[in-house]
Amino acid sequence: MSDFAFVFPGQGSQSVGMLSDLAARHPEVQATFVEASEALGEDLWTLSQSGPAERLNQTAITQPVMLAGGIATWRVWQSLGGRAPRLLAGHSLGEYAALVAAGSMNFGDAIKVVAERGRLMQAAVPEGQGAMAAILGLDDEVVEALCREVAEGQVVSAANYNSPGQLVIAGEATAVERAMHSAKEAGARRAVILPVSVPSHCALMKPAAEQLAATLAEVEIGPPSIPVLHNVDVQSRMEGASIREALVAQMHSPVRWTATVRALAEAGIDRVAECGPGRVLAGLGRRIERSLNWAALEDPEQITSCAAEWDQSGN
Repeated sequence: MSDFAFVFPGQGSQSVGMLSDLAARHPEVQATFVEASEALGEDLWTLSQSGPAERLNQTAITQPVMLAGGIATWRVWQSLGGRAPRLLAGHSLGEYAALVAAGSMNFGDAIKVVAERGRLMQAAVPEGQGAMAAILGLDDEVVEALCREVAEGQVVSAANYNSPGQLVIAGEATAVERAMHSAKEAGARRAVILPVSVPSHCALMKPAAEQLAATLAEVEIGPPSIPVLHNVDVQSRMEGASIREALVAQMHSPVRWTATVRALAEAGIDRVAECGPGRVLAGLGRRIERSLNWAALEDPEQITSCAAEWDQSGN
């Protein structure tokens, strides 16, 4: 039996003017941003539509903006009568949107948590001391090995397994530079520094993760109504305590996105919708698993047609 899943994008998919076409047709979009803004005391809708980009791209702002974007799109889907997907997943920050969509976390609580998550991540490593880089054209095992070889007592490791031949590394800036140099010598097609101020998903985030655990302990997290595949191990969880542990570990562990998309296909999923701003995950997904059909729900025509046509019997 064929079926569909939703995936929620994370940091990096934000842009000034995001979801404006969807918002022009569906009041749920702006209403969701207003709700998020009230929870934070910050006008996230105006910021997402007018910028400035420098402010939108600050980690502590980007995270609640992207969560609001994912849930706004989800609410439009629901308003159109779209059926619930069989599985959910989110790329890094997107995991929080998946949990809200599944009813595991309250939206207002999640907005506050991700804003604090962004603040903690930004504060964990002084600006300029950490870095992330994309390595293109090498096998994952090769990149993992060269990170170990060039570490020299510093932190540098795999952060995002985005697709075959695209692995993002993170760590201390000088160690990342050494790894990039080694990757080029090993035949990488490209090795490029990413324009981010925080080295996510590596050991440098452990202090921030420990602080986030205290924040999450105060938030109610219940069993999801739809299974959510977590980044750390591509497994779903039903207990709040276990979900908290996965969210804490996620901050300093790699995002196993390639394995997540393959797990969707292995579970019998044949259609996947990217629920939120941008088309990054759809692009990665097509490179990971060609058997899957992808849709980007930021497009008003596409979300309308998918809501009308997709159902759990494969029609």
